[in-house]
Amino acid sequence: MNLSLISLEVCVLALGLTVLVADLWLPVERKRLLGYAAAAGLLFLLAINFSGYGDCTVPGNAFHDMFVQDALSVFFNRFFLLSAIFVILMIAEFSDQVPAGISEYYSLVMFSLVGMLFASSANNFALLFVSLELITVSFYVLTSFQRARVTSLEAGVKYLIIGALSTSFTVFGIALVWGTSGKFDFTELSAVAAGMAGNKLFLFGLLFIIVGLGFKIAAFPFQIWAPDVYQGAPTPTTAFLAVGSKAAGFVLLLRVLFIAVPAVTAQWVNVIIIISAITILYGNLCAIPQRNVKRLLGYSSIAHAGYLLLGVAALASVKSTDGAAAMLYYLSGYLFTVLGGFMVITVVMRRLDTEDVSGLAGLGQRSPLLGATMALSMVSLAGLPPLAGFFGKFLLLKSVIDLGPLNHGYYCLAFVALVGVVISIYFYFGVVRAIYWGQPNDTLPIPVSRTLRLAMLVCVLGMFWIGLFPGGLLNLAKDGASALGF
Repeated sequence: MNLSLISLEVCVLALGLTVLVADLWLPVERKRLLGYAAAAGLLFLLAINFSGYGDCTVPGNAFHDMFVQDALSVFFNRFFLLSAIFVILMIAEFSDQVPAGISEYYSLVMFSLVGMLFASSANNFALLFVSLELITVSFYVLTSFQRARVTSLEAGVKYLIIGALSTSFTVFGIALVWGTSGKFDFTELSAVAAGMAGNKLFLFGLLFIIVGLGFKIAAFPFQIWAPDVYQGAPTPTTAFLAVGSKAAGFVLLLRVLFIAVPAVTAQWVNVIIIISAITILYGNLCAIPQRNVKRLLGYSSIAHAGYLLLGVAALASVKSTDGAAAMLYYLSGYLFTVLGGFMVITVVMRRLDTEDVSGLAGLGQRSPLLGATMALSMVSLAGLPPLAGFFGKFLLLKSVIDLGPLNHGYYCLAFVALVGVVISIYFYFGVVRAIYWGQPNDTLPIPVSRTLRLAMLVCVLGMFWIGLFPGGLLNLAKDGASALGF
């Protein structure tokens, strides 16, 4: 048992506990500094991870192979750390809207981060379940953290009910898989999965596990919670749900489908194609009439889950590093794009006390940085060049079009994805139109803290860098995807 392999998770947990305890000795007016300290601590851990110091990037297994550290987990560890840093900075900006318990907010984000880090390394159904529950239980509190707002409490209750339902599916599915195969370990299960492909109980068990993960990534038909929860939850929580929780669901989906049961996944190609197509259409079509910005981004998140499922559909037919790398690349661009947009919402909407698109009217004149960041986020989400979203969608579409000769369903899926892109341009550019051509009710400039201003600039640079110079990130994504054994 190599305990040094979980040093990152232990450090993040210790940091969360330290912030929680430090709150006891700090006066109220200085508690925002805890957020900056927590973000600095996570940035230090991220720098150590990139430096390769110690065992933080060394391949290996721990806890009787339940925990695996490989290139895929290292990629997602960095992804989760970076997203948590941005979210904690958002919380520091948002702190005046939390009447009490701001340190608990910081700590819960880090506890959820620990669950995400374990999820990226899960090689066993037991660790999969524990990591999912650590993420989900933390978000139960995070979504309802603004106890004085009815919408926040409503979001927390809805997420609790749906989360409990998804947990029940996951547990029941794990029980059926273990009862029929006698295996919890993904590597051991892959050795017998082909022989279990005709066992209906085994297949039902896998289906229930995928249903549980489908709730996490907000894929059709398990997406019903996303718009309401995105709208009601505090904005930093919504941002972390959109990026961190979704990415955790996808890394677990990759490990279950392509490490634990690759033989069964190959038989479900057409099902994955259909789910991906419906998810894309549902998310984009339902976003058209939305006026609440966070609700619009909730439906957008559903659509982007569908785009990411393009890569899953491609991998189900042909095990290719390029297909998996396209998913990791897309997620990376999605991180900078979505978090940049939510930073703007955090700053603007809290001052206007509204989340309607009209609240962004004239933002380009009131604050050029805020207006440009939000506009570029919308353009990137729409998938237009030269930003990150364009090349990400291009890679995913290429991965399915290349497989068209093997299965004409891939051509249909690519067509649906292109239709989804065209539809999305309408509602994304409705936000851009409000920013630059809307008539503002107030012309006073909107102040932005230096820290959040720097974070926004990093997101903008990230969108341009990933879109204009994809080679470096694509190589990292291919290294991460190689852990799937393609």
